[in-house]
Amino acid sequence: MAAPYDVIIIGSGPGGYVAAIRAAQLGLKVAVVEKTHLGGICLNWGCIPTKALLRSAEVYHYMDHAKDYGLSVEKFSADMSAITKRSRGVAAQLNQGVTGLLKKNKVDVIWGVAEIASPGKVVVKPAPEEAYGKPNPAPKNALGAGEYEAKNIIIATGARPRALPGIEPDKKLILTYFEAMIPETLPKTLLVMGSGAIGIEFASFYRTMGSEVTVVEVLPQILPVEDEEIAAHARKRFEKQGIKILTGAKVTKVVKADYSVTATIETADGKSQEISAEKLISAVGVVGNIEGLGLEKLGVKTDRGCVVIDGVGKTNVPGIWAIGDVAGPPMLAHKAEHEGVIAVEAIAGLHPHFMDKAKIPGCTYCNPQIASVGLTEKKAKEAGYDVRVGKFPFIGNGKAIALGEPEGLVKTVFDKKTGQLLGAHLVGAEVTELIQGFVISMNLETTEQELINTVFPHPTLSETMHESVLSAYGRAIHI
Repeated sequence: MAAPYDVIIIGSGPGGYVAAIRAAQLGLKVAVVEKTHLGGICLNWGCIPTKALLRSAEVYHYMDHAKDYGLSVEKFSADMSAITKRSRGVAAQLNQGVTGLLKKNKVDVIWGVAEIASPGKVVVKPAPEEAYGKPNPAPKNALGAGEYEAKNIIIATGARPRALPGIEPDKKLILTYFEAMIPETLPKTLLVMGSGAIGIEFASFYRTMGSEVTVVEVLPQILPVEDEEIAAHARKRFEKQGIKILTGAKVTKVVKADYSVTATIETADGKSQEISAEKLISAVGVVGNIEGLGLEKLGVKTDRGCVVIDGVGKTNVPGIWAIGDVAGPPMLAHKAEHEGVIAVEAIAGLHPHFMDKAKIPGCTYCNPQIASVGLTEKKAKEAGYDVRVGKFPFIGNGKAIALGEPEGLVKTVFDKKTGQLLGAHLVGAEVTELIQGFVISMNLETTEQELINTVFPHPTLSETMHESVLSAYGRAIHI
């Protein structure tokens, strides 16, 4: 039995490795158990490599529209193998970065598959020899299988793609995001099932690169968590690009041929149609990785595939904590990181603030980008607020026009009574970089008057944020 740790963290994704580093900063003896890639899904198979793919698509888009900028580009083409290679290289660089950060902070890495035998005891079995079709070697100096003791155990095992009965991914024709981000060739036709962030980002990537794309969404609007007006704006842009979108529709059956699939799609009015495509991407959500951890025998409470926690990450079993996707929505890397810090600081005897999920921003990196924080207009009204709503289009912003990105919208929602910013919703170029301004404003409880009195630099896209606030109070200048 190894010497006991203050904290053992199961999983090294954004939640796990950030929690480990913060624990080390606080003087705790800490170890991370990982079975495949340091950095987890986000760095290796999610957030980061998909952004590399989308960056390649963005550059391809600008090359295709070079004449709009007074430029001429001839005989350009896309090499899907090279695009994928670049994306995997970016992921590998980040993986090595996490390895270095853990070493720098003297965090032990235990390589293997963890199970919680009892509160305070983790049994680690050997890691699989292969992961995602490739060898799975342990990092240098990693500890191996065995029994380990810890005063506290943090579950940070993340989530995996949800599979629908009868439409299970086969890694050849029906894909998850794992297979969708390493295409050997570009499919001529693609069906995307689900229009959340994952589905829409892949639809945007493949359409930009030249695939004929159809998106099927069971709910009445795409991007279901977003403000209705923002989602409608995005839909118009996607359809203008040639993406076919079916809402209020569901895939009820998929028949596979040698090199294609044919999906039966039913709409809300009872009608059905068949759509054939070379590939189908299943992007119908994710489910927490709670199996194999020993949670049931320990009595750890779960709900709908996720571990139930309090405001600082405690489960109902003393000494066992959970963070990130496995602890429930929103399933976002930055939420996981923040939860990790909160849990570790609570373990260390500090008094961290509770997570306020209403102030967690969400971003979708398609073209156009979408970003939001707080309540939508509809949700604010349902909550009983009397609201003021401000809107400002990108066409009224000089920087947007100069960039050749005049299509976009910033929408803000205020409590009419107090001036509190309840929510902000953006669609357009680089809005995923703009949203944090509103996030900070909400965390500082900034009033409308303080935002109105703030000087925004010119010329910048951020001026659309200011104008949206002004619009809510009848003071917009450039529209």
